[in-house]
Amino acid sequence: MEPKSGGLIITADDFGLHRRVNLAVERAHRHGVLTTASLMVGAPAAADAVARAHALPELRVGLHLVLADGDAVTPRAEIAALLDEHGRFGSNMARDGVRFFFLPHVRKQLEREIRAQFDAFAKTGLTLDHVNTHKHFHMHPTVLGLILKIGRDYGMRAMRLPFEMSAPLWLRPWIAMMRARLDREGIAHNDYVVGIAGTGQMDEATLLAALAELPAGVGELYCHPAVDGDLPLSQGMRFYRHADELQALMSPRVAAAIASANVSVGGFSDLLRMPLPPPRHPLERDRG
Repeated sequence: MEPKSGGLIITADDFGLHRRVNLAVERAHRHGVLTTASLMVGAPAAADAVARAHALPELRVGLHLVLADGDAVTPRAEIAALLDEHGRFGSNMARDGVRFFFLPHVRKQLEREIRAQFDAFAKTGLTLDHVNTHKHFHMHPTVLGLILKIGRDYGMRAMRLPFEMSAPLWLRPWIAMMRARLDREGIAHNDYVVGIAGTGQMDEATLLAALAELPAGVGELYCHPAVDGDLPLSQGMRFYRHADELQALMSPRVAAAIASANVSVGGFSDLLRMPLPPPRHPLERDRG
């Protein structure tokens, strides 16, 4: 599965987290370079995000699965092993990753929640452009396996490959295994991302520098825009420069740099060949 050369997907994550995010996504798409958004279906402003997306037919929308530091879709009583005392996913991903791998009852609840989020996205009536996860939790092999198994039932055909060109050497074999698994399953993916090292700081200068040195292939440039507000969107985002990221996405200089780079822009469904995944043997359905 070879992607078209010279493609760029420009994504806003956390669509639905807050009305400030949703408004920024709408502005950056209508008046800027934003092509794609990743929806948190269980977040407080998800309904507002869905309504805006339906009014933006050219905006490609994917599922931003939340399995850490966020809200669940399934009632707490059904997935109590996944949630903290406040009914939210915690932020200790290393601990949770170990539990996902070794504890069958935790894994069963995880599968229930992932399916619930896919189901909630399907009920929005939006076309599923892609799937990724909050904080790149799909790099965990158990999480990835469950997404691949469940996503097939909901027409998933593309996922984010969280590989940045500056990734440390120790991470590259892990990414290579993930890439091979996606290819084996017939799931389309980008070749690289821009936005991991600069998370929350993707201002105009950062975008212009990245656009001046785009690698070959299809890349995804992702960010976290939001309009200004009195409080941070979350404790983990208290140093994010959301408004600067929004301004960067609406910058004429950024738009000109994209035009000069001579790349096609769009969503995953626009820039990647997305064949239907091959049929899976029935016995494989229970494997994570």
